[in-house]
Amino acid sequence: MSKLTAGMKRRIKREMTREKPTIWVGKGGASQDLLEEIGKQLEQREVVKVKILKSALEENKAYAIASLIANQTGATLVEVRGHTLVLYKRREKRFKPLK
Repeated sequence: MSKLTAGMKRRIKREMTREKPTIWVGKGGASQDLLEEIGKQLEQREVVKVKILKSALEENKAYAIASLIANQTGATLVEVRGHTLVLYKRREKRFKPLK
């Protein structure tokens, strides 16, 4: 998990308020395929916005699903607002080999 300062959390929240969710959690819940897709998007963008549909909330609450997804992907849970959550995972730096 990445450490986030209060300032970083504020900046991420501000940037992600206008963004639309890129992933929707349906009645299948946090399946392995969904977790893999979230992991891929976190590698590309560092920040992912996820929307939890009402059909997924029949068994668990939004925060429980959000913390499960964050733990499984190794990301930091930035915010849970209603049925929407924001995840952050710092990208690993890739070094270019010297010529």
